[in-house]
Amino acid sequence: MNVADTALEINIAQEFTPTPGPRFIREGKFSGEQFREEVLKERFVQALQESAILNIDLDGGYGYAPSFLEEAFGGLAREYGPAPVLKTLRFKSDEEPLLIRDIDGYIRKAGS
Repeated sequence: MNVADTALEINIAQEFTPTPGPRFIREGKFSGEQFREEVLKERFVQALQESAILNIDLDGGYGYAPSFLEEAFGGLAREYGPAPVLKTLRFKSDEEPLLIRDIDGYIRKAGS
């Protein structure tokens, strides 16, 4: 199966929360850590196993704190390495396109 033939998706606002919270679970509800552990990691591993792309839709939420994004996506890169994360994840943010650049930076910095 070709990578282009297979794609998984997470819409954060619909599948997790429209109101993303802080970095860590201990800091409050709907944290980046909670999203990574309860939603993102399982779907990421599935995408790796299927040689698929995992599309992350950031639209529909009421704003993302940098700490939420860094913990979710930088944290994933600290665990699995930046290269597989960058190869597997694709982001969509029509509402705040600069988030994609920020997330890319968090993933890349996680390897240094």
